[in-house]
Amino acid sequence: MISVHDAGAAGVSGDLTHFRQEFHRSLSKRPDALFELVDAVLCADGPVRSLPELSLVGEHRRGHGGLYAGLARGRLDADRLRGALVAGPLPRAADGRLVLAVDITCWLRPEAHTSPQRILCHTYGRGKDTHIMVPGWPYSVVVALETGRSSWTAPLDAVRLAPGDDAATVTAQQVRQVVSRLLEANHWRPGDPEILLVADAGYDGPRLAFLLHDLPVIVLVRMRSDRVLRRPAPAHLPGTRGRPRRHGDEFVFGDPATWGQPDVTTRTDTRLYGPALARAWNRLHPRLTRRTTWATHIEKLPIIEGTVIRLEVGRLPSGAVPKPVWLWHSGIDLNPVMVDLLWQAFLRRFDIEHTFRMLKQTLGWTSPKLRTPEQGDRWTWLILAAYTQLRLARGLAADLRRPWEKTTRPDRLTPARVRRGFRHIRTTIGSPTTAPKPTRPGPGRPAGRPNQRPAPRHDVHTVTSPDTHQPRKRKTTKSTTPRPRRTG
Repeated sequence: MISVHDAGAAGVSGDLTHFRQEFHRSLSKRPDALFELVDAVLCADGPVRSLPELSLVGEHRRGHGGLYAGLARGRLDADRLRGALVAGPLPRAADGRLVLAVDITCWLRPEAHTSPQRILCHTYGRGKDTHIMVPGWPYSVVVALETGRSSWTAPLDAVRLAPGDDAATVTAQQVRQVVSRLLEANHWRPGDPEILLVADAGYDGPRLAFLLHDLPVIVLVRMRSDRVLRRPAPAHLPGTRGRPRRHGDEFVFGDPATWGQPDVTTRTDTRLYGPALARAWNRLHPRLTRRTTWATHIEKLPIIEGTVIRLEVGRLPSGAVPKPVWLWHSGIDLNPVMVDLLWQAFLRRFDIEHTFRMLKQTLGWTSPKLRTPEQGDRWTWLILAAYTQLRLARGLAADLRRPWEKTTRPDRLTPARVRRGFRHIRTTIGSPTTAPKPTRPGPGRPAGRPNQRPAPRHDVHTVTSPDTHQPRKRKTTKSTTPRPRRTG
């Protein structure tokens, strides 16, 4: 008789095995070299620091020459791998809905002068309020979030932003493709709760809601504290001269006198943040103007109504003084239960930062010094496939803790602790690769003969306007009394 635990382990092992086989099929050229490179990333002792060290891992049966050749001349079917990422089980929120988070992370390449398509990426310095622009390759990543306290996410897609791309347009297209694949995989059916898309303040939430209005997606984004929204326009009375008003009174985030009474107020006691107060105002919209992203909009500018939520917490885990958080949701007429679900889902958005840290610091996503952006895209997909295998192997991993670490339940293991035992898991699930054939290394360039074909150098692209592709004019002086943003 098979126990429930054995049946669950068999299901987890089947999901992992199926994904590994589908991942191997998506590698169309030099598949074995690339597949064993991912196994070396998963089975290496300690963080990945360089590619040559991965060729010394026992799971990588090919030499360092095959490793470099796989990254340089290998081929990967990204569309097939995208389908494999959404085919398996995905995490869901407490109410059963899918919660997606999108954010842009940068692969910084400040000294890669021979690498094309580098863009100035915004980074934070170590000083207070320090912002630094560093050349690199920005990637827009979409993940599915889990519920509860966890650092796990499920990466579903990654797109590199090319020079001149509009982040809002690229994100909308990316989310549209992800949702389409989720619908094809039957992760959402008519009657299920709508898919929630969570993003930070760098995204234009109303524009995302407008571009995704035909999909079962609702948008939740954080807004800056200097924004100004508008209430619905009052009714046009008969006999009133002039055209009807399109916008009502202002709702200034920084002026409590313009708020009025909230439509929903909830109070929750949390263990991590203390007492949490959430207040929501219904039917607020930004006043759009025909500039920037709306400059090419031919039809009449829409009125995009939503709900504004102001969240206040008692404390922060870091000990800093908490500041209010303003959220904008594309839905209207929310009840208290939905308001609580939304602000808690936004707090779960920070799990994507843990994923980025895992990809960069442990799996070595940004460690290789690759030259072309195509090689960077190929290596990015390999790292996402490695992280997905860790997520699918959670139910099979043993807790190989250090002597100074506390014992953790199997369902609470972190990605780094699952990676410690992946070498033992790999021996039970096998590998679809074949044994390497004996070969001889090539002669290489003769000693003493310099390289006669130096690589071309490329300039770094600055931030450009999505419509004219011309550099934006920078202000020479900074205002001491900044005005609230009254347009969107």
